[in-house]
Amino acid sequence: MIPVAPMALQPAPAPRWRQAWREALRDPRELLALLGLDALAGDLSDNAAAQFPLRVPRGFVARMRHGDAQDPLLRQVLPILDEDRIVPGFGLDAVGDEAARRGGGVIHKYNGRALLIATGSCAVHCRYCFRRHYPYAEDTAAAAGWREAVELIRGDASIHEVILSGGDPLSLADHKLAELTEALREIPHLRRLRIHTRLPVVLPERVDAGLLAWLRGLPWPVAIVIHANHANEFDAAVDAALADLRDAGITLLNQAVLLRGVNDSVDALADLCERGYAAGVLPYYLHQLDRVAGTAHFEIDDARALALHAALAARLPGYLVPKLVREIAGQPGKTPLLAPDSGTPASG
Repeated sequence: MIPVAPMALQPAPAPRWRQAWREALRDPRELLALLGLDALAGDLSDNAAAQFPLRVPRGFVARMRHGDAQDPLLRQVLPILDEDRIVPGFGLDAVGDEAARRGGGVIHKYNGRALLIATGSCAVHCRYCFRRHYPYAEDTAAAAGWREAVELIRGDASIHEVILSGGDPLSLADHKLAELTEALREIPHLRRLRIHTRLPVVLPERVDAGLLAWLRGLPWPVAIVIHANHANEFDAAVDAALADLRDAGITLLNQAVLLRGVNDSVDALADLCERGYAAGVLPYYLHQLDRVAGTAHFEIDDARALALHAALAARLPGYLVPKLVREIAGQPGKTPLLAPDSGTPASG
């Protein structure tokens, strides 16, 4: 007989979100088969999938419409031949991350704010990702136990806000996040913490008791900026995760990217803003596409973007209208898109 190990020596079960992460789909053809779309296999790019592999949680797949080749959630994750086109003006570093790297996973572009590339891991690989070519292997803050990043922030008293990004910072275990914030807690000039994450939307299981306990114990006001591009990304599980975050005292904002074939209509944008607000999330930014190699098929020209934004502002109250912006390398903040001859931002 093999003796049973004492309870104290048995490994703790992995969190439920880790299991869901491990079960994520990684084969584009399997994804198409699950959706009854095997006929689309000829549109797949094996080259794009090799360079930036498919990863999508099954819960997110469950929100896709079976048999719909134009499903807006499917379009965000499926590696297709359009990604192989070389288009002038689309490069590897569209937003100037390289010039703003300060070492230790710190990117310092904007006054008062430092962004930490916490990790290169994400639960979902969005095909329009502006960091799909980022050198994560050589520059993530967690890799060296946060030490270099924390010292850089400690040494610059102008930094009042730390922004956790990636990759997705919530792909890290709770104890890794706690290591960082315990070190940051000792820096007197920090006033706020912001977290940019897609996990509450694509993997709502991540919002569990451990994560909420960590958030409740933080000494600063915390804003979480989620990322949803279409109203169909919300479901009951996402609503519950967002409610738990709100109950923990978190300010919730949404940033979206304007994407051809996903949300490039007034109806889609209005539905997104209203559905997010119903889940307790205020619209924050609507980004024009970052011109990263492999993403040109998602681009909407500025004239169309401005027309959509103006129509959205005419339909919704101002607090439900996100700012229409573009990130321009070297600029000190997001650049609002301006209506022609107005001299003022297009947003109301």
